[in-house]
Amino acid sequence: MADTATKINDVARTSAMPRDIKMRALRLSKRYGGTTALHPVDLDVRTGELLTLLGPSGSGKTTLLQIICGLVEPSSGELFIDGVDRTHAPSHQRDVGVVFQNYALFPHLSVYENIAFPLQMRRVDRDAIRAKVMRVLEMVGLGSFSARFPRELSGGQQQRVALARCLVYQPSLVLMDESLSALDRKLRESMQVEIKRIHRETGTTIIFVTHDQEEALALSDRVCLMNAGRIEQIGTPAEIYEQPQSTFAADFIGISNKIRGRVAGDGWLSSVDGRIPVPAADSARALSAEATISIRPEYIELVEQGGYVDGEVIEQIYAGSETRLLVKLGSGTVMTVRQAAGSRARHVGATVSLQWRESHSRLLEK
Repeated sequence: MADTATKINDVARTSAMPRDIKMRALRLSKRYGGTTALHPVDLDVRTGELLTLLGPSGSGKTTLLQIICGLVEPSSGELFIDGVDRTHAPSHQRDVGVVFQNYALFPHLSVYENIAFPLQMRRVDRDAIRAKVMRVLEMVGLGSFSARFPRELSGGQQQRVALARCLVYQPSLVLMDESLSALDRKLRESMQVEIKRIHRETGTTIIFVTHDQEEALALSDRVCLMNAGRIEQIGTPAEIYEQPQSTFAADFIGISNKIRGRVAGDGWLSSVDGRIPVPAADSARALSAEATISIRPEYIELVEQGGYVDGEVIEQIYAGSETRLLVKLGSGTVMTVRQAAGSRARHVGATVSLQWRESHSRLLEK
């Protein structure tokens, strides 16, 4: 009877899943003795999207990825892939492909043989193997490299082979674990473009793990920001950057200036450095509460006087397309301001006044 009830519950849960949901995690968690690596999390991954698990070391992103691919058994919760309960299924029954950080290519096999290997294990016909391998090689731009060995390839080329080996058998879900971390900056940016192109052309559902915020913003359809074993915020790159829901999100994604104070009855935040307008949508819920106003550097304007806060330029950093100014307020708080190339120069020691549009700021409650 218990088994029958369990099956009925499984059918009810999976039948309620929207068709556009490729993977659903329900209260998944992982504990190692007295340490909780992953607190219970709920997560839906949509069919055909590239979702990035982003966070610092120890945030739980790799633990979640390992549970999804079957390398780690969850302590609690459920995992559904294509509507089927895969919580305790072995890795080879999940139809999941993994691209590891170190690529894990067979050094004694050629590029062609490395990519053909998963098809051979599935006993695919030889002619079909050749057609599939050559098609995926062309897709990743390595059509003329089939006879080479991994040691004869650059890091970026090896990464493409590892991705091709994963895509060739068309898994339902592709997991990429810090796959670009070993590449230099220019090559990483090039590979980001390639991954976006391949994702667009194949429509494959991809979960990408990284600690690099710029990489997450550049690659993702959506970002799942994690911290201390919990999901902090989920949204599009623009939502994560423009509308952080916590101090952690504001700090981890890009540069964020913060001014602390208390929200007064007139909808302004009173701080030791001045009175700051609170975004209209936030003023009512934060009345009389201790809170923090967050402003991105590119939204701050320098004016002669009459800004919200005043300070002294203590450093300027030339970065080609922009100049970053560090402005120290009376309280000791240092604000970062981005000025586009060609803007009026401000020298170290100059007194400046800062202002911004109310709609460009974000209220973060204590």
